[in-house]
Amino acid sequence: SMPSEMLLKIFSYLDAVSLLSVGCVNKRFYELANDNGIWLKLYSSSLHPKWTIWKMKSKQTETVSLGCAALHDKKPGYWKKEYICKQTSAFKTRVMRLVKFLDPYTGLPCKNKEAMRVSGLSWIIVLKDKNGKEHVVEKPNLSFKDTSVTVLWYGTDWPCLDILSTLKLFGVTPLLPDQSRPPNKNGPRRFSLIAEYHLANLTESSVAVGADELVQLFSLSPGLLIGIWKEKNEIAFVMANLHYNQLLERSILGSPTVQYAPPPNKPLLDDTDSEYGLHDYSLHLDLHGRNCMYLCGSFKCLFCRKRDIENGYLRLRVVNLKDNRKHLPIIGTLGICWETDGFKGNVKDCFVMDLTLLDETGKPFWCSSAPVHMELSTKSSGLYDYMGHIYTADYADSEGKVSIEFVWLEETKEYIIVSLVLYVSTKKVNSWYGTNY
Repeated sequence: SMPSEMLLKIFSYLDAVSLLSVGCVNKRFYELANDNGIWLKLYSSSLHPKWTIWKMKSKQTETVSLGCAALHDKKPGYWKKEYICKQTSAFKTRVMRLVKFLDPYTGLPCKNKEAMRVSGLSWIIVLKDKNGKEHVVEKPNLSFKDTSVTVLWYGTDWPCLDILSTLKLFGVTPLLPDQSRPPNKNGPRRFSLIAEYHLANLTESSVAVGADELVQLFSLSPGLLIGIWKEKNEIAFVMANLHYNQLLERSILGSPTVQYAPPPNKPLLDDTDSEYGLHDYSLHLDLHGRNCMYLCGSFKCLFCRKRDIENGYLRLRVVNLKDNRKHLPIIGTLGICWETDGFKGNVKDCFVMDLTLLDETGKPFWCSSAPVHMELSTKSSGLYDYMGHIYTADYADSEGKVSIEFVWLEETKEYIIVSLVLYVSTKKVNSWYGTNY
């Protein structure tokens, strides 16, 4: 029963986040909270830096003179959208500026945690059943590594696997971040689609990574691991592996329906000779099991000559079988740790691989974080230095393949990497350099 003029007067004292919340109460409040006069005042106050008084006065004069025309010529809600767009753009610029600080060791952003704190970034998964109903799962556990973060969701109220159709992974940030207070879960938020996965016939269509007494792991590209209870054939947990180089862009710069697409690379003019091949590449490789690190290594001066191009791939040999000086010992027993509300486990003979391949200028050329499973090879070790079983681990995506060979030493109870080869797709190279390999 309160007059609209009085409500507008009350709303004029609210900040932007409170106005958006009030607009969700009912249709009348929504229309009043869209008032151009209120939002133009907020928009004008955000135009000038607070530390320059003379600029503040000139900006205020300019906006006031335009105020009458700006109010009457625009549809309701116009200045609300303009304000949100301006604040969102400034927020993205502030966060992405932090990403430009690079670690000289890895060549990757070194202020990722600070950028995530500033942005208030979190991740959720949305499970959609065959009837169109959506189930939102929040509150993940995070595990940070040098070049990636592992996000784990679990709970007791998962929908039945048989009725699920898709799983969407979103990055979530406050629509209007406020540095003075932590993000409000119930406040307005912005969603950025990172990836979408189809769950129909999950156990038949996806890669089986491994199993223990309680769960079986299935891998979906890119970088998603789903644990299924053996007894109930229901989801026990979902684990996403996100590489830092792709993390903030995909989590912030996308839209709720369209994934973020990075801009094309601008090659140097002296690097387009296909006769020369690839040269001076660098690799940073982490092998971990979510809670424990098995290997962390960097490899410089990798190259590929034209004769190493075969079947649509350029070969980069990182660890040579015949050069035992570069063979790599693995710390601990390989496996992926998992947990739920009441159970914990460790699925052996698998791991998460974080791969970062940098080109000759130091730009991230190929980045991946994904689960990989090992298989016992039928061939025996032909190396005189090692006597033991050989295991192989292979990974492939749209940008390339990785092939690793391990030797298991029974006496010392450890794995040794005796061969590590990268196969980079010629399509990726051609699009990167604008040439033809």
